[in-house]
Amino acid sequence: MIGSMENKISLLLLLVLSAFFSKAQQEDAQLCLNQVGFYTNGPKLAVIMNSREGSKFFIIADGKKDTVFKGLLGAERHSAYSSTITRTADFTSVRKPGKYFLVIENGTKSYPFRIANSVHHDAAVASLKGFYFMRSNQALDKKFAGKWARPAGHPDTVVFIHPSAATFKRPAGSVISSPGGWYDAGDYNKYVVNAGITTGTLLSAYEDFPAYFKSLNINIPESKDAIPDLLNEVLYNLRWMMTMQDPFDGGVYHKCTNAAFDGMVMPGVTKAARYVVQKSTAAALDLAAVCAQASRIFVQFKKQLPGLSDSCLRIAGKAWNWAIQYPDSLYNQREINRKTDPDITTGEYGDGSVKDEWLWAAAELFVTTRKQEYYRELADRMSEPARLPSWGNVAMLGYYSVLRMRRKSPAVAEDIAHAMKDTILRIAEAYISRSKDNAFGTVMGQSKSDFVWDSNAVAANQGILLLNAYFLHKEKRFLEGAISNLDYILGRNATGYCFVTGTGSKSPMHPHHRPSVADGITEPVPGLLAGGPNPGRQDGCAYPFTETETAYVDSDCAYAANEIAINWNAPLVYLANVIEALMKE
Repeated sequence: MIGSMENKISLLLLLVLSAFFSKAQQEDAQLCLNQVGFYTNGPKLAVIMNSREGSKFFIIADGKKDTVFKGLLGAERHSAYSSTITRTADFTSVRKPGKYFLVIENGTKSYPFRIANSVHHDAAVASLKGFYFMRSNQALDKKFAGKWARPAGHPDTVVFIHPSAATFKRPAGSVISSPGGWYDAGDYNKYVVNAGITTGTLLSAYEDFPAYFKSLNINIPESKDAIPDLLNEVLYNLRWMMTMQDPFDGGVYHKCTNAAFDGMVMPGVTKAARYVVQKSTAAALDLAAVCAQASRIFVQFKKQLPGLSDSCLRIAGKAWNWAIQYPDSLYNQREINRKTDPDITTGEYGDGSVKDEWLWAAAELFVTTRKQEYYRELADRMSEPARLPSWGNVAMLGYYSVLRMRRKSPAVAEDIAHAMKDTILRIAEAYISRSKDNAFGTVMGQSKSDFVWDSNAVAANQGILLLNAYFLHKEKRFLEGAISNLDYILGRNATGYCFVTGTGSKSPMHPHHRPSVADGITEPVPGLLAGGPNPGRQDGCAYPFTETETAYVDSDCAYAANEIAINWNAPLVYLANVIEALMKE
C-alpha cells in the first residue's frame, strides 16, 4: 500500500510538472511571493491570485524537480481594495536552505526563491548602496558604480540667494557654496525637509544595531576607512545639510534647487542657475533634530572626525534658537512666487504645521544633552498625536529616540517614555489584529489609506514601527508582522512586482528617475524603491489597473507611483537591514 501511494504521488507530481512544462516554463504573475526568499526559521507564505483551479501546491527544488513539500491552498479571500481573489500557500515548515519554486496543480509556477539564514543580505546592501548612486556633485567611479558610473552632477559651488531668502548680510543674488548631498528623488534638487527624515531614519538604524552596521561593507569609496559605510553615506548628505544654515542667524534654507525641474537628462548636463530659497521653521527644526542625533553618534569617532560632533551640536542649537524666534515661517511656494522672481516650481515640501518637528527636535536635543529646556518642550508637545512617520509628520522619530535612550538609561524621562511606549504598542497591536483579514496576509494594505503617494514607504515605516514594538516586547508576532511588509515590498502584493530595482525576478525597469531614463543603460540604477500603488494617479499617465491596490504602472511617466525618493529608500534600509540583524541573533 505504501509503495502504491508513493507511485500515485509521483504520478501526480509528473502530471503537475507536465502541465507546467506545457506552458513553456513561463512564470505566472498570478502567483505572488517574496521574490528574494525566506529565512530558514522564518514564516513562508505565497499568494495565488484569481485562480480557482486546484487545491494543492508543491515546493520543488530548483534544477532537481524533487518535491520537498506539498500542501493545501487556503480558503478563498476577497480583497477589500480590488477585485482580486486570493488563496494562500503556507510552507513555513520548509527549512532546508536552497533554491526553490512553488507550483500549483494547474501548472502555475512562482518565480524562483531562496531559503537561507541571511536571505535578504544582498537586497539590504543594495538598498543602502542606492544612496551612493544619488550623490550629487561626486563622480561615480566604475569600481563602485559598475556600468552606472557617471561624471559628477551639480557642483553647487555657485548657488544664488533667492529674493525670498535675502537678508542684509546675504542679499538677493549673492553667492554661497552648498555642495554635496543626495538628489532628492527622480529630480536633481535637494530639500532639507525630506533630507531630514531620511537622514534621521538612517541614523536610527545605526543607533539600534551599531555592531551590525560596523561590519557591513557596501563597496563605496570610503569602505576601507574606520567609519561604518552607513555613517559615511550619511556624512555625505549631512555635510550638505550643514551648508544650508545661514551662519549669521542660524536659519535654514528650505531647499537648494533650480527654478524649474530639469528635463530627462543626466545630472549636470543643464547649467541652470541654482538657488537657496526661503528659510523655514520646518527646515530649521529638521536640521536641529538630525544634527543633535548625529552629534551623539559621531562623538564615538572623534579620532577619525575631530570636531564634527561639536559642530553638529552647535548647528543644532543655532537652528533651534532661530526656530524659537521664527516659529511660523512656513514654506508657501505660491506666496513666494507671487512676491518674488524667479518663480520656483520644483518640489514644495510645504508643511502647514510644525508641531511634530518641534517634538522631534526637542527629543533629539534632550537625548543628546539631557538639558531640561528640551525636556520641558518635549513634555509640552506630548499632547499632540504621533502618527506613522512621513516627511510631513516626524514626531514618531522622537518617540523612537527617547525609547532607545530608555533602553540604556531606564530612569530617564520615565513619564514621557511610558506614554510613548503605550502609543507604539497600541498602533502595533492594531496592525497585527487587522492583518489577519488581509487577503495578502501582510500588515500593509489593511486600510485604503495605506495606498497613497509613496505607499511602499508606508509599508516600510509600518515595519519599522513593528520592530520598535518588538524592541519593547519581544513578541514574535511583531517581528513577523514586520517581515510580512518586507515580503510585500519584495513581491507579495497585488501587482506581482518586487518594487526594488535590480532585485527579484520582476522589478521596475522604467522608474521615474532621470539617470535611469537618460543613461542609455537598459537596467535602471539598482537598489531604489519605487513609490508603489497609488489610486490618486496624480501624474495623469495611463494605468492599466486603477483599483486601490493595483494602481501601479512601470513607466517613467508615472511619477505618482513609479518615482524613487530618498525618504522611501531610508525606511527600506532600516527594515531590511534590521530584520537581517535580528534574524542573526
